[in-house]
Amino acid sequence: MPHVYAMRIHADTDRGDLDCPYEIRSTISCCLKATRSERPTPFSMDDRMRRVISRRVRCSPQLAILAVVLSFTHQAATQKVESIPIPGTKAFPESITSTSDGALFVGRLGDGGIVRVKPRPAESIVFIQPGASGSRSILGVFADEASSTLWACSNDLSALGGSAAGSDTWSALKSFDLNTGDAKHSFSPPGSHAFCNDITVDAKASVYVTDTANPTILKLSAGATTFDVFAQDSAFSAPQSGGAGLDGIAFGSDGNLYVTTYAAGELLRVEVKHGRARRVTKLSGNRHLQFPDALRSLGDNSFLLIEGSGRLDRVVIRGDAFAVTPIHDGFVTPTSVAQIGTTAWVSEGQLAFFFDPSKRNLSPSLPFRIYAVPSKKEDSK
Repeated sequence: MPHVYAMRIHADTDRGDLDCPYEIRSTISCCLKATRSERPTPFSMDDRMRRVISRRVRCSPQLAILAVVLSFTHQAATQKVESIPIPGTKAFPESITSTSDGALFVGRLGDGGIVRVKPRPAESIVFIQPGASGSRSILGVFADEASSTLWACSNDLSALGGSAAGSDTWSALKSFDLNTGDAKHSFSPPGSHAFCNDITVDAKASVYVTDTANPTILKLSAGATTFDVFAQDSAFSAPQSGGAGLDGIAFGSDGNLYVTTYAAGELLRVEVKHGRARRVTKLSGNRHLQFPDALRSLGDNSFLLIEGSGRLDRVVIRGDAFAVTPIHDGFVTPTSVAQIGTTAWVSEGQLAFFFDPSKRNLSPSLPFRIYAVPSKKEDSK
């Protein structure tokens, strides 16, 4: 994701290619800020707004060439790994989480709802129905087994063709029973332009959410009904107004919080002391990240990281620096990852078919799938 996402053709002088993931992901921010001034107002879009979005989302003819290249790359990559289909012709899987019994939960951006997958045998069902608890498009999901809660970020993307089954016209953090799927609570982030994206939970059952439309990490303490701003920093901002800022979030083994910024391609550490945020540090890497998305903690201050450009990585942090090692490449807009044993499960979003108006009459590769990537021993801890 998932999750406010800026549309701009970005031609890097070093690479000479076209980065459409950045383009894909800024449309949401544009829509949210231009069409919704107050939370209770329905998400509507007039002709003027559609023209603005069309201009922002439309890629050059180079995109067609890139799409063909990515298609062949995708086929070559995915032939080597096991996959499981995700139900829904408009699923557009955005986030994935796992439990200790080997179950996977996948949020659907297009169809809404959450799918539960059991890899052995390969079975998938719609566990949380579209519209449950007022939900719309589901972005970040997080399974908290300690509280038997499945957390989910819901955002109204109905104007872009996302789920309209629910009643919410604003961003919300939803909680469901992890065993039954029954709805528990719904929490609204502060402000009229919030965008709940990704989620993590600490040992005290406090929930942390990245607000991609604002440079803030939000915290919902255990038992609380309203969010606090846990950390706010200009380093969390997108490089241009309306772009995609904060995205992935996870705790490291050092007890600090780590986040990614999608458009800027940064990995940052938020120092945590006595439950409070302290210094924010932008970490330096052995290479620049290309649209870093989901972040999942392993051990020894290492993480699995998704890059929206098509890659699953292992990231190891030492001091104020990090080293990136690619694990698997060739995915079409991967969005998230979850670890089960020595297998990393990657959700492939194919998000250009959701956000790019020029592709509305084209079909993504169906069915949507999640892919099992076997990990080396050093990549799974």
